Amino acid sequence: MLLDSEEAMQAGLDALCAQDAVMAGIVHGGVRPKLRKRDPGFAGLAAIVVSQQVSTASAKAIWGRVSERFPALDAPILRGADDEALRACGLSAPKIRTLRAVAEAVAQGDLPLDDLAGYDADAAHEALVAVKGIGPWTADIYLLFCLGHPDAFAAGDLALQEGARLAYTLETRPKPAELLTLADQWRPWRGVAAKVLWAYYGVQTGRGGTGEVG
Repeated sequence: MLLDSEEAMQAGLDALCAQDAVMAGIVHGGVRPKLRKRDPGFAGLAAIVVSQQVSTASAKAIWGRVSERFPALDAPILRGADDEALRACGLSAPKIRTLRAVAEAVAQGDLPLDDLAGYDADAAHEALVAVKGIGPWTADIYLLFCLGHPDAFAAGDLALQEGARLAYTLETRPKPAELLTLADQWRPWRGVAAKVLWAYYGVQTGRGGTGEVG
């Protein structure tokens, strides 16, 4: 079941609360993540790549220029675009290389973006990070927010780590490997747990409980 409707989100929350008393306490205490979904496919993944290591405002501005210059962005269009046009949109050389690597992987059939929603979360993650330039965070954010994969989990996300620290009263913010160990108890609903922890982090820090990073 993909997280593509409020009904699916509720089913995930119910299952998660039945599995974990801490999660149940957070959800029953009024913290509810909103259903947020971005466009899937090449353009959705490209937008996440663009947002890496820049401010939200900068990412929005750069992506706006990319969308204006390439309104129907897909793998073939990106493969045919010259570097000068991409740089003019504000894309750095490393991001251009990553986007080209993704476009090539899609074109060669090595990265079946349209099929990843049906993969096991770990297999889908591995398919994405096999592409040069796609790191764990980008892979998991794509799976969760573009595809609505219910078991995707971005253990490297700092806000998610801090949300877990606050929720489970940990002495220190868990490292990615530690957070993955904690998250095992939430399978196959780790994506729902991630959204709950992001929302909880937002509430606790006064940044709002949207259930999405960025």
